[in-house]
Amino acid sequence: MNAGHTHSSSNPAAGMEAGSRPVHLLSGFLTLGMAVAAGVAVANIYYNQPMLGIIQRELPGPLTSLIPTITQLGYAAGLFLLVPVGDLLERKRLIVLQFTLLAVALAGAALAPNAAILLVASLIVGAMATVTQQIVPFAAHLSSPQRRGHTIGIVMAGVLGGILLSRTLAGVVATYAGWREMFWLGVPIALGAGALMAWCLPTSRPDSRLHYGQLLASLAGLWKEFSALRLAAFTQGLLFAAFSVFWTTLALHLQEPGFGLGADAAGLFGIVGAIGILAAPFAGRVADKHGPQRIIALGAILTLVSWGVFGLWNSLAGLIVGVIVLDFAIQGALVSNQHVVYALRPEAWARLNTIFMGTMFLGGAGGSAVAMLVWPSYGWTGIVALGAALALLATLLQARSWIGRRA
Repeated sequence: MNAGHTHSSSNPAAGMEAGSRPVHLLSGFLTLGMAVAAGVAVANIYYNQPMLGIIQRELPGPLTSLIPTITQLGYAAGLFLLVPVGDLLERKRLIVLQFTLLAVALAGAALAPNAAILLVASLIVGAMATVTQQIVPFAAHLSSPQRRGHTIGIVMAGVLGGILLSRTLAGVVATYAGWREMFWLGVPIALGAGALMAWCLPTSRPDSRLHYGQLLASLAGLWKEFSALRLAAFTQGLLFAAFSVFWTTLALHLQEPGFGLGADAAGLFGIVGAIGILAAPFAGRVADKHGPQRIIALGAILTLVSWGVFGLWNSLAGLIVGVIVLDFAIQGALVSNQHVVYALRPEAWARLNTIFMGTMFLGGAGGSAVAMLVWPSYGWTGIVALGAALALLATLLQARSWIGRRA
């Protein structure tokens, strides 16, 4: 269990080869710890989704409906403004600091007296939760190239577990205790994850000699240079938008007379969707052996299929089948797209991850926002059309890329 400690050293280059190339430092315990911490961090931006109806009853008004969107925008802002710092500063210290600030922001959300203050706290929660995206590229950095896809798959399985099971936890806690209590519960969970990372992470050496302003400016150059990055980012942004459309409106759909279910039932769908966690290690292994393109294309197609299921089979059974397909598809495509991105320029992993995940979460925030506009006028039918259209666009992007490679 102390394997993680053996990698820390007063010498910041400990465990690194010349040129900052990592040796395979990841023990099974350290990989699992990073997966758990990454899942704990990202969970915080999804607590509000199954609780939205309950929050609206206590804090009515148009601002409350913006909470999921603002949280995801905070995450996107953190990706662009904070994650590049991972190429500049020692990562272990940065990760622990972000977990501490995340706990403070969660306490602010729990104490919020009105919707406006809750929106501000939610924005900060989203930004600090990007500590997940400090952990993922650090895991890739510590892994050998031959096992990188497998390692990313395991850590991303933790991320998906956090995304899905957060809804289950929040739905149950909000129903039986209250939404403020869920945010209070998040405080010690975040602090515990920070303590775990402080204990087991190795000390890192920054990969870049650029200043912060130069790091941010270099994002545009990376975007322009790598067409594979643009394709991966746009594809995953569209898929995550389709994913967010479903999860943002699920609790509202289940409250309709045809179902008559509460936040706890919406949260339980997280357990169902957690089957998609199995896609992450599988996609990582396939990417290591055969390349990631097939899994990315399959993920886009299956996302479209899932929305077909939601539209044609509008029952509890249909929702269950559809969410399993949806989460499996999204996770498989995500891990495979990350495999593409991390292979582009190893010394710029944090910045590449910033661009990729930033685009993805902007897509998610956009999906949530449009879904909340569509829902009041068009209901579930409009939501299905929106989700299917986003998935179709992602599928067409992949088809165009495949034709280009074959030409």
